[in-house]
Amino acid sequence: MQAAQAQRAVAAAMSVASALDLPVDDAVVLSDSNRLVARLTPCDSVARVTPMTHHASAEREVELVGRLARTASPVATLDVRVDPRVYVHDGFQVTLWTFVESDDARPLPAAEYALGLDRLHAGLRTIDVAAPHFMERVAAVERDAASRDVTPDLADADRALLADTLRDLRRSIINRRAPEQILHGEPHPWNVLRTEHGPLFMDFENTARGPVEYDLGWVPHEVSERSPNIDQDLVGECRGVVLAIIVTHRWSRGDQHPSGRKSGVAFLDALRNGPPWPAIDDVVW
Repeated sequence: MQAAQAQRAVAAAMSVASALDLPVDDAVVLSDSNRLVARLTPCDSVARVTPMTHHASAEREVELVGRLARTASPVATLDVRVDPRVYVHDGFQVTLWTFVESDDARPLPAAEYALGLDRLHAGLRTIDVAAPHFMERVAAVERDAASRDVTPDLADADRALLADTLRDLRRSIINRRAPEQILHGEPHPWNVLRTEHGPLFMDFENTARGPVEYDLGWVPHEVSERSPNIDQDLVGECRGVVLAIIVTHRWSRGDQHPSGRKSGVAFLDALRNGPPWPAIDDVVW
């Protein structure tokens, strides 16, 4: 978020928590891109603050995580001290979550990551919620990549590369007719908390329906290789889709990801190099 909007987002989070009788003296921003995440103290609640204009459904995320928690799935949970719902304040949607200590100093072991993701997918298979197909996101990315209004700085050759890559991968993935289910949508390492009780997944704003291999396209190679009964060729194709999604976001007008255009250039280079495509944690900028 821009500085002024981020200040308003923090103020909205503190106001919502205070109105719910949670003691709040300060807020520490944990991440800030399309959604701001702040740890509120001393109540130790984590606020996720999203502009009302954001495309993702905060209500669906709250419903999904609440239902997953009841299945003992490995998810970061909503704050049990308040009503589990979306609070609206000053043009923002605010949700409150339980703060969990996470050891981010060392990478999560691949075996733990794979087991946690397998448990999450098992929990998701038990839940029936309305969610878009992941190909709807691919179609939206195709439109953005083709639009000079949305991605004004993309060179024509790179615009054509994105269009050709997404078209070919979309056709190939659909033709595989892989089994589908509800997915996390972006279970990359930055959406996983490493806790003493194992990994916990968070940030379900891009939940979608599709093959499990699409989720595995977001994780390190060492993790996808440990996942059982997986079509690794399909995982490879989904990695190409993931790269194209990230490239288009990083080159979009008004993108507010902290890595900015620097990572956009790196991911575009990775896409240009063609298959086999790297996992996103292997792309260096």
